Amino acid sequence: MDVPAAQSELVQLLNRVNPRELPKLLHWMRNSDELDQLLSDNNNNNKVILRNISDDLRASLPPNAMFPSESTAHCKMQQCSRPTVHVDSFLYDEDQVDSLCENGTMSRSYCLTCGSHRTAPLDFLSHSFSIPELQFLFENVLPDLSGRMLVDVGSRLGAVLYGGYVFSAASQLVGVELSEDFVRLQEDIVHRYNLSDRVQVLHSDVCLQNVLLQNADVLIMNNVFEFFMEPTEQVRAWNFIMKNFRKKGSLLVTVPSLQESLNTLQQEAVQPGWVEELPVDCDVYLGADTDPDALRQIHLYRVL
Repeated sequence: MDVPAAQSELVQLLNRVNPRELPKLLHWMRNSDELDQLLSDNNNNNKVILRNISDDLRASLPPNAMFPSESTAHCKMQQCSRPTVHVDSFLYDEDQVDSLCENGTMSRSYCLTCGSHRTAPLDFLSHSFSIPELQFLFENVLPDLSGRMLVDVGSRLGAVLYGGYVFSAASQLVGVELSEDFVRLQEDIVHRYNLSDRVQVLHSDVCLQNVLLQNADVLIMNNVFEFFMEPTEQVRAWNFIMKNFRKKGSLLVTVPSLQESLNTLQQEAVQPGWVEELPVDCDVYLGADTDPDALRQIHLYRVL
């Protein structure tokens, strides 16, 4: 049942309640622990599915979740102003990072002077949304996606596709991924978890997908170009997207903001009249493992 049908049935049910009893029922709906538990149970079930997928992917990848073929990303991380390592947020939460640090597999700091005890914290970079961020994206940032098609550019591990499957009613979830290694990983998960009724992964350059972009209702771009393309290629990709993702009312989600991405490329502002930024309420509590700073990096735009 989709949201409009559920709303209609709820209104019909309330209309049948004795008017004298209606205030009591509404009070119960606002304050009932039973309803809170129902919502909590549904979200917990969804998170269990995502954690199981994360466990399967973690077993198939090195700790940094990067393949040797990602030479451009490796080089760009080495060029960061501070020592930076890739820790994929979909694969590792804070507790798992702590565990890896304790057993020596990972470190949170680097030595300022080799052989000394002078250390400084490493910068952690993730190319994926964490599970709490996925829940926030689909339940707090995006509207009801019933009957809509979502496209994730640079789908990588497929986290957005799996999150969209369990947290939204999107009819189609399409990942576009250039790396054959990551396409195989995603296809394996889609097959193993029986997600193919709504999830599809394309092994392609997004700049070859003009028809897909023209039909998309939602476009997700999470750190998609910055570490994987040279500046000239990034400019080409942005121009292609701005030319083809034009359906009025379509939604664009980016991390970081459009302004930050384009400023890095020393590009002119976004084409006038292409999109408008919409407010995102980040004042949402999704559990102790939620990073408020990460939520504030999520930006939402609407095509005009």
